[in-house]
Amino acid sequence: MNIGFIGTGVMGTGIINNLLRAGYHVTVFNRTKNKANEVLVNGAVWKDTPAEVARNSDVTFTMVGYPKDVEEVWVGENGVFSGAQTGAILVDMTTSTPRLAEQLAQTGTDLGFQVLDAPVSGGDIGAKNGTLTIMVGGEQSVLDEIKPVLSIMGQQIVLAGSAGKGQHMKMSNNIGVAATVVTMAESLVYAKAAGLDLESAYNVWRKGAAESWSVDNYIPRIFQEDYTPGFYVKHLLKDLRIALDAAKEMDIELPNAQLAEQLFDKLNQKHGDEGVQAIVKLWASFE
Repeated sequence: MNIGFIGTGVMGTGIINNLLRAGYHVTVFNRTKNKANEVLVNGAVWKDTPAEVARNSDVTFTMVGYPKDVEEVWVGENGVFSGAQTGAILVDMTTSTPRLAEQLAQTGTDLGFQVLDAPVSGGDIGAKNGTLTIMVGGEQSVLDEIKPVLSIMGQQIVLAGSAGKGQHMKMSNNIGVAATVVTMAESLVYAKAAGLDLESAYNVWRKGAAESWSVDNYIPRIFQEDYTPGFYVKHLLKDLRIALDAAKEMDIELPNAQLAEQLFDKLNQKHGDEGVQAIVKLWASFE
């Protein structure tokens, strides 16, 4: 099976490297070619457009930044739809809008393709280690066909429902992610202001009821003043806005998500290209 992968950022790089190690032939494209250097050195093959990637692949994955980027690489000039062969499986792993996922699935069906939305959770660590959670919207039969490939990327693969439901599942997940990142930061700020030993406080949190993925993975990075992105501030802000837009359509209120959106909007003004653990920089004691 020939695999195409469009998007060689932090997440895409880890996923592609795992596919290469598993013996798959992987063809790639990225808007900035030098950001694909690592996977090219490891054996991936470069193509100059998303269309060329899709033309040479049985299954094409995309993982880009924003919904507008998804539209560009799927339906734009030299996009995935213009190159894919009839019957090809096309999978968007970007965290995007449920509505766009539904539109792509319908367009793909009309053109003779099989389309899934399959956003992921687990960050750069999960992508590198092949331990992602993958939330799929689409047909069970299509998921079953590519499950061996997805199993290289992640340990938990969930069919959330029809097209767009993978994105809804990811929104529900990232509402929780935002909440745990904010509370993790507040716990640190409080402990520091109270003069506590932060290593001791961290060990209490991670072995008790305050334990979370954010506590386990982000606090050690903060201690090392490591704010490199496993999950960009600007991308979590984007996800929160998608979730709040969807919540408005469903006529529900999400006060915690609204607060998180406000905090990440403020953080994004100076630290958008850093990891979400940079949220502690909203407090002067961590600047």
